[in-house]
Amino acid sequence: MVANLRPGCGTVGRTPRCRPARSPIPAPKRATCWSARGASAAPVRETGAVTAEDDPTRPPLTSTSVLVLTVARRVEAELGAALAPLDLTVSRLGLLGHIGGVPGASFSDLARMSGISVQSVHGAVKALVAAGLVRDLNARPGSASTIELTPEGARLLQAARQVVAEVDERLFGSGADPVHQRFGAAVRAAFTG
Repeated sequence: MVANLRPGCGTVGRTPRCRPARSPIPAPKRATCWSARGASAAPVRETGAVTAEDDPTRPPLTSTSVLVLTVARRVEAELGAALAPLDLTVSRLGLLGHIGGVPGASFSDLARMSGISVQSVHGAVKALVAAGLVRDLNARPGSASTIELTPEGARLLQAARQVVAEVDERLFGSGADPVHQRFGAAVRAAFTG
């Protein structure tokens, strides 16, 4: 049996992505490939060549989850690089955005909005306080915290919003790949109604 039957076919970790398919026809051999193109059975010669039945001109079938994750990784990398001169990470920007969007938010509120633990929010907010970007109006043990941006934090958040707009334009704007333009438009439409 041929190990790699087509591009993308092989193993992920220790789990094989190609499995022999049962076929009453002895030749050509068939294999089912579980890849980004989806499951398909393609006749394969002993040499491993894929026949014309596996049409490479057809668009690949793939998962929405995989597509979104792939785009998200690219966006995060682009944003990270663009925010670095501001001494911001994507995570810090998200936390600043939540604090700016919900003045007076508590640690618990921020944890829920950010999808991280309250302990992680405490550490992140402590770093933002030390940097002079946020302040805790009730910083007393045993009392509920009320966290808000400082004027410096508000200026940094505004600068970061400009950077995000530039990254959005580069990745999804009029000069971007048409597929990326459609993706960006679909995401905006889904969240703006």
